[in-house]
Amino acid sequence: MVKLLSIFGFLLFFLGCGGETDPAKLFTIQLEGNKNKFQHNQKVGVAIGNKKNIEISEIQYSMDGQELVLTDGKLTLSSKTLGNKMLKAKLTVEGQPVELEKKIKLLSATAPEVYTYDIINTYPHDPKAYTQGLEFSNGILYESTGKKGASTIRKVNFETGEILQKIDLDKTVFGEGITLLNDKLYQLTWRSGLGYIYNPSNLEKIKNFSYGESREGWGLCNDGKQLYKSDGTEKIWFLEPSTLQEMGYIETVTNKSIFNMANELEYVDGKLYANVYQKESMMIIDAASGAIEGVINFGGLKNKVKKGPEWDEGNSVLNGVAYHKERETFFVTGKNWNKLFEVKIRKKN
Repeated sequence: MVKLLSIFGFLLFFLGCGGETDPAKLFTIQLEGNKNKFQHNQKVGVAIGNKKNIEISEIQYSMDGQELVLTDGKLTLSSKTLGNKMLKAKLTVEGQPVELEKKIKLLSATAPEVYTYDIINTYPHDPKAYTQGLEFSNGILYESTGKKGASTIRKVNFETGEILQKIDLDKTVFGEGITLLNDKLYQLTWRSGLGYIYNPSNLEKIKNFSYGESREGWGLCNDGKQLYKSDGTEKIWFLEPSTLQEMGYIETVTNKSIFNMANELEYVDGKLYANVYQKESMMIIDAASGAIEGVINFGGLKNKVKKGPEWDEGNSVLNGVAYHKERETFFVTGKNWNKLFEVKIRKKN
């Protein structure tokens, strides 16, 4: 009864403040400069807009479930991951809680560094392969190709370009990224909401799996424990390999904006190497935070490729990246490219 009277009195209090029945509409989170883009660990002035000058006895700020401490009227905007965030404020007014939210964009604190490449070796590649995914295992190159009616999963001798084994996908699907983990080969399809799991030794299909909240199937890789999946948005999802459930995501960001063009993926030492969709470049992304730490300019590589009958000027772009652990080199190619390039990546002078 006491609690009911308290709530009733609380409502009467706000009704007396101009007839407003929603307490949250009387208060707003106000950030310095009225901005909504901030860099990680940036100190930002914050205040609570108070339309009726109502007494507030307590204020607590948080983001991603972590409390942010107010010091000299400023918050340090810190989070494990970057991208679209919800800054929250919990007020205590007349002994009752009022919760506020404000959407912000939390960006990287530093600009991406620029990288380039050195070609170590050049190998033949099937120009009919509309490459969507590459991955090495025990010296064998696994490749996924796309386009409806031409999508495949295959094993390739990377030195000769010989196709050791090939399985055609159903003509209704568009093959996308692949990865190998725990002696299973995973493959995505583009817009079918469907992925496949194979036995890598003989490419026999074990089962299908469905996507969760992720929009489409683009790139796929793993860190030895979980899968990473790009879907054509700014999000890269974490998948639990045994259930294929989406366990969360990071968002890819620079110091200036949220970026949504990650395509084919490879994981190396805590970083995600991601082809930029329809660009001759690749991003180096921190796999924990989503910060784009580097951009590799692969300009000029496409000019070394012979344009055959399968060539499509608008679509035959750089795509496909695999890391060879023993050689400590990257292998890259493109859609309908007749060459596979082994490269070393280095910072641009």
